Amino acid sequence: MTALRFFTDEDIYGAIAPALRDKGIDAMAARETGRLGDSDESQLTWASNNQRAIVTFNVADFVRLHTQWLMIGQHHCGIVVSTQRPIGDLLIRLLNLASSTDQSSMKDRLDFLSDW
Repeated sequence: MTALRFFTDEDIYGAIAPALRDKGIDAMAARETGRLGDSDESQLTWASNNQRAIVTFNVADFVRLHTQWLMIGQHHCGIVVSTQRPIGDLLIRLLNLASSTDQSSMKDRLDFLSDW
């Protein structure tokens, strides 16, 4: 079982990826990878190519991308969407997800963080 790995897009608080790493979770942020300003699809492609589930507050666009990719048979490594919520709540929910889910089970999955 491969542990869940995260990529936070530029809309997510900058402190989330380091906080996840402090808890032993493999996480990278868009700003750490030089991806600020990239399109949503480019961010999702990068995350998938690097075997990471993307985390975003951009619910509408990533729900649309998820649907489009599935319709054309393109795969991704998971999309985790959330409405804006306090940083502590976001961190707890991501930790809950990471402790309950492995990377392979996130393939082509869209998760709403409010469920965690």
